[in-house]
Amino acid sequence: MMEYRYLGRSGLRVSTMTMGTMTFGGSERIGNTDQAAADRQVDLCLDHGVNFFDTANVYNAGVSEEILGQALTSPTRREKALVASKVRFPMGQDPNERGLSRHHIIAQCEASLKRLKRDHIDLYQVHEWDGRTPLEETLAALNTLVEHGKVRYIGASNYSGWHLMKALGISDARNQHRFVSQQIHYSLHTRDAENELVPISLDQGLGILVWSPLAGGLLSGKYRRDSKPESGRQTQEFREPPVYSWDALYDIIDVLVDVASAHNVSGAQVALAWLLGRPGVTSVIIGGRNEDQFKDNLAAADLKLTEEERARLDAVSQPNLMYPYWHQMLTASDRLGDADLTLIGPHLEAEKRG
Repeated sequence: MMEYRYLGRSGLRVSTMTMGTMTFGGSERIGNTDQAAADRQVDLCLDHGVNFFDTANVYNAGVSEEILGQALTSPTRREKALVASKVRFPMGQDPNERGLSRHHIIAQCEASLKRLKRDHIDLYQVHEWDGRTPLEETLAALNTLVEHGKVRYIGASNYSGWHLMKALGISDARNQHRFVSQQIHYSLHTRDAENELVPISLDQGLGILVWSPLAGGLLSGKYRRDSKPESGRQTQEFREPPVYSWDALYDIIDVLVDVASAHNVSGAQVALAWLLGRPGVTSVIIGGRNEDQFKDNLAAADLKLTEEERARLDAVSQPNLMYPYWHQMLTASDRLGDADLTLIGPHLEAEKRG
């Protein structure tokens, strides 16, 4: 049974599974889903209760948006679907066909709407930081799109903590529409987001959308110490996310596979279920080269991990505290708030256990 969660402090409810469309019209490196296959995958997700579909203008130079737009043209599909897209990366050779200037944002929003065959985008996200364009300009342009009905809500993606807080501060000071969500990389393998981005989301009321929740396929259960699949992103020197210690990764995978065996499910389902139980997470973005991968990922919505299983996964993937957090744990534990404790709390509990 699909669960629906509010997207941050907005009134919009989205499915805990979001369909990612990077493979639409792509290459063999990422996936090359054609229109017919995309139609079937969209129907499969809708049938399982998915109501949120994520794309970006840069995915295969707009082809992903075109294929998704075509897949959602029927009234039945259109009524059920919420669409998110993004802007920031180059869409041509001209120096103004990139970044987060007012010029680029508004031009690309209009282009995305045409490709998507829609009169509005439900969630429009800045895809990456632009340190050359004043945030005031970027946020004013996004606010204009909301005010004109082209966009319903706005969000950020791949921002650092200070980027995000600066943006929210500007929006609040100017009484403009603020980000309701952030789309971030987060997984058992890569828990960096817990340092600042997760606490900020809880403190500021942002929804968290997770991209590449299986770490580019590393957490699918197919990668083991003594073997790896013959095809997939990681077999083609795909570097998102980077792996700094294969031994540490395999330690995580060993526990992941063990928990999966106890439930007779894939490692991917366990990795997704773990994320859906983390503080602040609204939805995980799933993708697949074929329908079988989508079916398997969608089943994670019904998987319930025990507290003991979660504790094992937490422990094997727990990163060391960075400064100033280890200092806060040692000297400020009597005055930590709920957002602080999402990061520091588990370390305090582990210290008490000895």
